[in-house]
Amino acid sequence: MPVTYPEKIYYHLTISDNGIGFADEYKERIFEVFQRLNTESEFSGTGIGLAILKKIVENHKGVITAHSEKGNGATFEIYLPEL
Repeated sequence: MPVTYPEKIYYHLTISDNGIGFADEYKERIFEVFQRLNTESEFSGTGIGLAILKKIVENHKGVITAHSEKGNGATFEIYLPEL
């Protein structure tokens, strides 16, 4: 887990979708570059989008987490410190 600063104020963004979701055991793996949970023939995409998002959030000293249930979409929580 990245370092957080308790004395800072954080902005909290919650983004949810109604997609295919994923098993909770993959919640860290989905942020790795080119790590796809499905084959390209099942769903299009390169597997790089969430890796880029995580890098952006961490470069701003923030934290991103993911929660999901297979078949029930996903929720992403982003915490960014106030400047």
